[in-house]
Amino acid sequence: MKARRGQGLFRDNVLLIESFCRVTGLRVADHLRASHIKPWAKSDDNEKIDGNNGLLLSPHVDHLFDRGWIRFEADGMMVPSQRLDPAVLASWRIEPVWEKQSFNETQQMYLHYHEEFVFKS
Repeated sequence: MKARRGQGLFRDNVLLIESFCRVTGLRVADHLRASHIKPWAKSDDNEKIDGNNGLLLSPHVDHLFDRGWIRFEADGMMVPSQRLDPAVLASWRIEPVWEKQSFNETQQMYLHYHEEFVFKS
């Protein structure tokens, strides 16, 4: 499978800002995905590689975030969509937050985009 151009650079840039999955607490980068906050397809060339436009997430958390089933508040709190079946979070043992850590201002800008255009409210 071909990697998207800039994907390796994006991951490296995310690793400069994020060091663990904000939901599971996992700190082993080999098992985390660098997930775009503002989707790749909607991002300009700079946003595609901006580490502030990314989160390190466990694969199942990345799935929920990419599809708009969860979002994050500025203080780091995870918020599930009211449309998400609670059984999903329960079966994956997902708690609202593992280690709450605030987002920087640039990350918050991207999170606002995610909340407005991706999150299933």
